[in-house]
Formats: sequence, C-alpha cells, structure tokens
Amino acid sequence: MSTVSIEVEFTSPFSRETVFKVFCDFHTIAPEVNPQVFKSIETIEGDGGVGTIRLFTFGDGVPFTSGKYKQGMIDATNFSYNYSYFEGDNLMGILNSIDHYVNIVPSPDGGSVFKQTVIYNCKGDEKPSTDILNFEKELYEKTYKALEAYAVAHPETY
Repeated sequence: MSTVSIEVEFTSPFSRETVFKVFCDFHTIAPEVNPQVFKSIETIEGDGGVGTIRLFTFGDGVPFTSGKYKQGMIDATNFSYNYSYFEGDNLMGILNSIDHYVNIVPSPDGGSVFKQTVIYNCKGDEKPSTDILNFEKELYEKTYKALEAYAVAHPETY
C-alpha cells in the first residue's frame, strides 16, 4: 500500500476560534455556499462528535457522486480535528481511504492559519493523478473562501 499527500494552507483575519466554529458547522454551511461541490451532507450516524458518519452527495462541479466519512478526533482546545473518507466513488476505485488532518494556528497578525494535510491511502501502487490532486486543492481553496465569506456575512453567528 502506498500513500500520497497534499498540504493546503489558508490565512484568515478571523481568530482560530472563529475559523474552528465555522468548520464545525461545515455540514450545514457547505451545501449552501458551494452547491456545485456539495449537493448535500447528511448525518447518518452519531451526533456530530467523534465517530459520527456523514454521507456527502457531491454536486455537478466534481467528478464524483458520493462519499462517506467518519469523524475522528476533535480537539476544541487546540483547534484541530481529523476525519476519514472510507466509502464512495470519491475513492476512485484505487483508494482505501482519504484521511484529513486539520490544525488552526494563530498568525502573527492576530488572525489565524488553517492548515490541512490530506493523505490518500492507496490500495496498491496506483495513485491519484497530479491533475486530480491539483483539482482537489483548488476545491479546498474555493470552499474555504466561500465559508469565510459566509462567516463575514453572518457576524451574529461567527
């Protein structure tokens, strides 16, 4: 089994508390702000905490239809969490899982930096193409910007 990974990083004028709160609401916000990527996100097991399983139905802007993920660790004190996709056509027939590790750290200017490592756990030697990896990085960036814009538009919540 082989792996390949990508790193994404975004700076924000928001505090790490605010960014963390927005991402804790990802399942409700993402389909609203980026429907071409996230048609719906349904909780099928759990209460949002560790072990929760969600079904993502992807929109027309991505080459996949669905994926299930399981929530791993959530550390609200250190503003970090992880989750893993374990089922769905987003695994492209070549992956066992896709692990996401997020850490939100303070930036020197008073805002924060959102850091995410995505590890693609391959079934064999075949790996996602560079085009797919770049496409996914772009999706993460567009989604992050859309979530941040949502937070700006809803200061009463964030």
